[in-house]
Amino acid sequence: MLTIHHLRIGRSIFTVWLLEELGVEYDLVEYHRNPETMRAPPELREIHPLGKSPVIEDDGLLLSESGAITAYLLNKYDSDGKFGPDEGDAAWAEYTQWLHYAEGSVFVPLLLKLLSTRAGGHALLDGFADPEVALHFGHIAGKLGDNDFILGDRITGADFGITYMVSMAERLGLLEPYPTLADYMARNLSRPAFARALERAVE
Repeated sequence: MLTIHHLRIGRSIFTVWLLEELGVEYDLVEYHRNPETMRAPPELREIHPLGKSPVIEDDGLLLSESGAITAYLLNKYDSDGKFGPDEGDAAWAEYTQWLHYAEGSVFVPLLLKLLSTRAGGHALLDGFADPEVALHFGHIAGKLGDNDFILGDRITGADFGITYMVSMAERLGLLEPYPTLADYMARNLSRPAFARALERAVE
């Protein structure tokens, strides 16, 4: 059976959400952050050298990196193609771009804003992060437009990572200029599968 190593307060809840959307049976191993440093516990390094989450184990495979995990899970368990286009065409290329965009481009400026916030404000960090946040969230809002999901009228694998970034921006107080993204986040987080993920992995 597939196992997910889930760190409380962080991105791995969005992988749990994907598993619930797919209806995959899985074991969940839970870890708690250090309350003083908010870092992952050392036990996660016993699972993967980086000590990060999410990490999954499936049929002897140990896999980290959220985008790679999403791609793997959909390739293996989404047999009817519910969450992504067929491989090889232009729609698939755009989907793959958005699948990896969240972690590859959007996360860094949000992390800098998080660090600045924890430091009580930091001019150097904010000077880089603020225009980057505006650039990326303007881009995401522009792509979303009037659609329900980032690539149109149905949810795809790309929405799990993008929703995480939007929710992180919301926690940092950065989402007010982007009401359509706030609606997008609320729409996704109200899905029954996300409620099941919270019940399984948070509550």
